[in-house]
Amino acid sequence: MEFTCIMCPVGCHLTVTKTKNEIIVKGNACPRGEIFGKSEATNPTRMVTSVMPYKNKTVSVKTSNPIPKAKIKEVLFEIKNAPPIKNAKLGQVVVKNVAKTGENVIITGINV
Repeated sequence: MEFTCIMCPVGCHLTVTKTKNEIIVKGNACPRGEIFGKSEATNPTRMVTSVMPYKNKTVSVKTSNPIPKAKIKEVLFEIKNAPPIKNAKLGQVVVKNVAKTGENVIITGINV
């Protein structure tokens, strides 16, 4: 498997090989690249960001932590169909346990 590391601005080209007993990462310039390569090969995750309506404005939202990549569409569907926000505050949870990931969707900004 081949990936471009996204853990720092360098963008190392990683080659990841899975054997019976281990995962070997080559091409990383730092330890974070090895961690990223192993994670991408076994359980890729991503932060999800979006916006939600709030009065005549929008609020920026994101997942509280990275979620499994396979759940992104489900997370976005739940964000789109969430109940209206009544009083927006930074850090407020607007969707709990989104897509049964154990993570919440929180407000990160109120756009005026």
